[in-house]
Amino acid sequence: MKNTLTRSAIILLAVAAMTGCANMTARQQNAAIGAAIGGVAGSVLTGGDALGTIGGAAVGGVIGNRGIK
Repeated sequence: MKNTLTRSAIILLAVAAMTGCANMTARQQNAAIGAAIGGVAGSVLTGGDALGTIGGAAVGGVIGNRGIK
C-alpha cells in the first residue's frame, strides 16, 4: 500500500511538473531552467549552504532570462 502511494505521488508530481511549463513563454522557461540549474550549482559549490543555493538560483534565473545573444 505504501509503495503504491509513493509511486502515485511521484507520477502525479512528474505530470504536474511537465504541464506546469506548458503556458510559459520561451523566456520564462529559460529563466526557470536557469534558476533550477543555478540553485543546484550553488548548493554543490557551497556544500549545501542555503545562501549559496538561493544566490545560485537568483543568478541562474537572471542568466536564463537574459539569454545568450
